[in-house]
Amino acid sequence: MAKTRPGKRDLDSYTIKGTNKVVRAGDCVLMRPADVGKPPYVARVEKIEADSRNNVKVRVRWFYRPEESLGGRRQFHGAKELFLSDHYDVQSAHTIEGKCTVHSFKNYTKLENVGADDYFCRFEYKAATGAFTPDRVAVYCKCEMPYNPDDLMVQCEGCKDWYFLLNSSLIRLVIRVLNVEVQDASRFHPSCMGMTIEEAKKLDHFLCSDCVSEEDPKKAGNTFSVLPMADGKNALSVLCAMASPCLAIVV
Repeated sequence: MAKTRPGKRDLDSYTIKGTNKVVRAGDCVLMRPADVGKPPYVARVEKIEADSRNNVKVRVRWFYRPEESLGGRRQFHGAKELFLSDHYDVQSAHTIEGKCTVHSFKNYTKLENVGADDYFCRFEYKAATGAFTPDRVAVYCKCEMPYNPDDLMVQCEGCKDWYFLLNSSLIRLVIRVLNVEVQDASRFHPSCMGMTIEEAKKLDHFLCSDCVSEEDPKKAGNTFSVLPMADGKNALSVLCAMASPCLAIVV
């Protein structure tokens, strides 16, 4: 945490003007943008301090929206997605309009109802270079795109069974040794499978084209016996084939 400058004093909290909402260090807040008509900026409060005249300032770490990043918004970015940047700033506390919650990606996907002040973050972002951490994400479906929580996906029951097979203790051990990222290959966009969203919502069961045409040979061909622990290259090639199309891509 930054040291308090002479003539300044640290504050434990700040009450947003005109409300009873209390902001503390670590909270995420909505801040008034300079341009009228733009959505509020989102930031994480790092520190609150006041000067001798009781002017309150907040040191913040900005979240960027995808369209504010060097790469711009991409198809897999969610409407409520933010990037935690390395851009720090000091602003007047009076520019804080309200509080919000920035969830982890995993927790966001579990929300039953997404409120106006709910956001999520799965990347950290370097504002100067446009680099992301992590720089690779899992991809899904035949289109091999990362997961967008705003898009409906259908789950193939055949692929789902095979994915659970991947989670056996032996496979997990090989994955850890080889540092291979394997994700659930069973989820598909309805449009990629020739369905409308309305048709997908009416489904009771779903099998992808691969599982319909090759279900038994597929499950019989990829067995544990083809994963020799001593041969890292062979194990890696088999694991990548098993995980397809859920390979990692550079963001």
